[in-house]
Amino acid sequence: MHHQSEITDSKATIISTRNLGGEVSLIAFTCPDIARNALPGNFVNIKINPSNQPLLRRPFSIHNVDGDNVEIMAKNIGGGTALLCNASAGTAIEVIGPLGNAFNIETPAFNTAILVSGGIGTAPMMLLEKHLKAEEKEVIHVIGGRSRDDIHTRGLNNCHIATEDGTEGFKGNVIELLRNMIGDVMHEGPVKVFACGPNPMLKALAGFSQERGLSCEVSLETIMGCGIGICYGCIVELKNQSGEGTSSMLLCQDGPVVDASRLII
Repeated sequence: MHHQSEITDSKATIISTRNLGGEVSLIAFTCPDIARNALPGNFVNIKINPSNQPLLRRPFSIHNVDGDNVEIMAKNIGGGTALLCNASAGTAIEVIGPLGNAFNIETPAFNTAILVSGGIGTAPMMLLEKHLKAEEKEVIHVIGGRSRDDIHTRGLNNCHIATEDGTEGFKGNVIELLRNMIGDVMHEGPVKVFACGPNPMLKALAGFSQERGLSCEVSLETIMGCGIGICYGCIVELKNQSGEGTSSMLLCQDGPVVDASRLII
């Protein structure tokens, strides 16, 4: 996992918001400093309005970078995200970023990248695909949700879909779909898996990856009030890299990307 050091606290202006369905919106804002330094897997912490309500900033994966503009995907699940999803062009926000570490697309050596997403876990995958394509890697997306309303594929190519109710693609979950696909993919050469989504999905994927001997990195989600290691709201328990025992880490500082073998399953 690569770490990012060029962090800025910037005032930014929303230039567009667009509903993608399923209570998910695409928000674009102009912020040259963050756009210049963003890597796939990084996130930003956004203060949505100048008042103290909501008090804490909200973390969002960086979805895409286009020139000086940064895009995020936000799901309307509460007061803070509702303000953001309903904001109009011209709204001023305060943004800290890019925060956290990034997916490692260099090691170990691989030919094919499998990007596994659950629901809005597709948020970091567009920027990741761009960087992988620049390195001439083959990219396969495996995307799951409860129904077609949970599937978001904007900007993604070569997508394989799984829905639990069968309303789109394979009927079942992403691990079942991946199990059906993996043999053919591994015939093409070394594979590395990258994932983002609900923690139960990530734990199941960690078990599957260990079973098949696959290198796998996952982006975890938790509460991140400050994003810079002050509030201690994002502590997670992981296996030590030695494989012996566990330890706590601040996800905003040492994550959100971790090796899947460290997940406690």
